[in-house]
Amino acid sequence: MNPDQRKPLIIQSDYTLLLEVHHPLFTECRDFLASFAELVKSPEFIHTYKITALSMWNAAALNIPFSDITQGLKKYSRYDIPSNVTCSIKEWYDLYGKLVLKKDKTDLLKLVIKDESIFEHITHEKSIQAFIIRIEHDGFSLLAEERGNVKQALVKIGYPVKDICGYIAGDPYEIQLRTIDLQGAPFQLRPYQKEAVDAFYHAGKKTGGHGIIVLPCGSGKTIIGLGIMSKISNFTLIVSTNNVAVHQWRDELVSKTQITYDEIGEYTGLKKEIKPITITTYQMLTYRRSKEDLFENLSLFNDHNWGLIIYDEVHLLPAPVFRATAGIQAKRRVGLTATLIREDGKEDDVFALIGPKRYDVPWKDLENKGFIAEALCTEFRVDLINDEMLAYAHATKRKKFRIAAENSRKIALVAQLVDNYKHEHILIIGQFISQLKKIADTLGYPLITGKTKNDIREQRYSQFRTGEIKVLVVSKIANFAVDLPDANIMIQVSGTFGSRQEEAQRMGRILRPKKGTSHFFTLVSKGTVEQEFGIKRQLYLVEQGYKYNISYF
Repeated sequence: MNPDQRKPLIIQSDYTLLLEVHHPLFTECRDFLASFAELVKSPEFIHTYKITALSMWNAAALNIPFSDITQGLKKYSRYDIPSNVTCSIKEWYDLYGKLVLKKDKTDLLKLVIKDESIFEHITHEKSIQAFIIRIEHDGFSLLAEERGNVKQALVKIGYPVKDICGYIAGDPYEIQLRTIDLQGAPFQLRPYQKEAVDAFYHAGKKTGGHGIIVLPCGSGKTIIGLGIMSKISNFTLIVSTNNVAVHQWRDELVSKTQITYDEIGEYTGLKKEIKPITITTYQMLTYRRSKEDLFENLSLFNDHNWGLIIYDEVHLLPAPVFRATAGIQAKRRVGLTATLIREDGKEDDVFALIGPKRYDVPWKDLENKGFIAEALCTEFRVDLINDEMLAYAHATKRKKFRIAAENSRKIALVAQLVDNYKHEHILIIGQFISQLKKIADTLGYPLITGKTKNDIREQRYSQFRTGEIKVLVVSKIANFAVDLPDANIMIQVSGTFGSRQEEAQRMGRILRPKKGTSHFFTLVSKGTVEQEFGIKRQLYLVEQGYKYNISYF
């Protein structure tokens, strides 16, 4: 056999890559592909990846040499690389840097276009013409306040902009990291956290100061946020997912920096404080009295001289906040996330308005070094009872999903799993409140949903942390920013259709470093649309190196 025929990768002319799972070089090749390609599907024997323009722009922004990508493809490819693939990925890669936005000598900004054909296309593109103030031989001038809008419009027509306009300094505010936290434990950034801070800040140069940090839940993205804050030392606005997350940011700031509670403002439904460090939520920013009214709280972005804006769980950024972010491109901004995947397909908006990916580490690398917990994934395929099977057969597709998700036999399996791991810290999570309530009532476990009062919610979380409560039933409010470091068993009884983002977030709840192995159990109804959605949900974690064992109940 030709030696090349033993290689693990087949590259196809439609930019899909087929990777042989049981090949000895599978893991090595998978980690290589993760830096510039996206996993599309992952059945038992062949995993399919896709190279896109956006994935190549992010690789270029990370300064991954194009030669490393082509040499790696040649190293792993079983056959010759199709010539159209070689040409296209080079064109995509090279596009990042051909449009450079910088300050003009006047109060205007200048978009320098280093390609004559692109210049011709853009200056005649209707969606761009509204932004052009003056056309010159090498680009055009635009108003500073259109900085975000023009970047967003250009990415929509396939042109990424490298923004080196720099930033307006916010009000100065000294932020120093402690070396001993308030609990008396030594504190310093882990090596990869320091690398992430440096990759974002880029020594204060214009090429840094905006972008995305991608790391798994439990790896300390909040700590990276604190590290960035200490570098910039300006008034800072932090936007997070919910009130629990607001309080967790506040407590970490006080514990690990010299900032006191009095210096931190909480801008939520409970309080309306503006202080040098202010923490709010996406829900608060997008609140309005009716669909016809304005988003009155979006003014928070502009009414104060912030030097840094932190978007926690940036993959959840809602459309109104995108629009507000387009107007504040002169402020340093960082997005923190476990995954760049958005279920609405707006990854290009994140790229244009928050910035490119600045730092990323494979989850398994952090697991191997002990920075996140080892975790095993198991999918249980559960038969429907006869009555539910009959109802499923006659239901619409949407109702089929609900019937499958609320499979009554899952309750018995949950009880069995809890009994098997009764000495562990167990989270039972799901999509449908009626299902969760039935599990909580039948098995006698406390339930937390979005309607649970904040004081009761905090009390139950506290009881779980201390071990007074070993099992919590939680709705999707626990997908994000819930600090339960001892949780090591996750039982997922239902989810949001095929959401890869949600699967990754839920897995993250059990990845805080701890002794022993964590377990992620996902329960799906056998032979139903829920099982089909389950395969899609698992994609991102499979890309990170996790395997799902299949069991039946």
